[in-house]
Amino acid sequence: MIRGSTTPVLCPDRAMVLAAGLGTRMRPLTNGAPKPLVPVAGRALIDHVLDKLAEAGVGTAVVNVHYGADEIEQHLRPRRAPAITISDERSGLLGTGGGIRHALAWLGPRPFFLVNSDTLWIDGARPNLGRLAYAFDGMRMDALLLLAPTATSIGYAGRGDFAMDAAGRLRRRGEQEVVPFVYAGVALLSPALFADAPQGAFPLTLLFDRAAEAGRLFGLRLDGVWMHVGTPEAVAAAEAAILASAA
Repeated sequence: MIRGSTTPVLCPDRAMVLAAGLGTRMRPLTNGAPKPLVPVAGRALIDHVLDKLAEAGVGTAVVNVHYGADEIEQHLRPRRAPAITISDERSGLLGTGGGIRHALAWLGPRPFFLVNSDTLWIDGARPNLGRLAYAFDGMRMDALLLLAPTATSIGYAGRGDFAMDAAGRLRRRGEQEVVPFVYAGVALLSPALFADAPQGAFPLTLLFDRAAEAGRLFGLRLDGVWMHVGTPEAVAAAEAAILASAA
């Protein structure tokens, strides 16, 4: 059952956590540890994510690993909620899309959460994972993305990723365009999104663009605050926001 929902809706029991990136922009913090293990406000980035999933009732999280795979596996071994399944990409990175496709057998036939291991957010009045599950409509959607307003996100200074219409359908930003929403690294995906997906390594944006063309890519505005932890300098800003929210 979704915590924070106003009506009883089944929450996805499984999630994919992307943790195989190289973390080059976080150097020197990632010289001695993979980015998912970089501490923010006393906890590793990936633990912030897994705690949110556990609170939402997710029973199993599939975590892909590449750089620092041994360290991530060791760190996650004691974890019981959610239970961890490792998707091993030591032999070669598969990209965000290929990594999920490789793990589909563990994720099952139902829609599942997707969360980047380095994304951080502070929930508003209702938990955002619950809001995603409540809003997801498999008849209309192949993917529902959590979107943060660029104007209020911490540590983000880009031009945004998507424009969203009144029905929630998404359109990707044009090359010279500025749009109001950035993808927060959290989504609810249908396995149908991966029908006829390429073999091997490919970016998830390929499938997002295909879903958008079919009118099946939707967004949900984040309730709360999203923190873009892409550089060492952004860590301090995220820590300040987390500590302030707990005060």
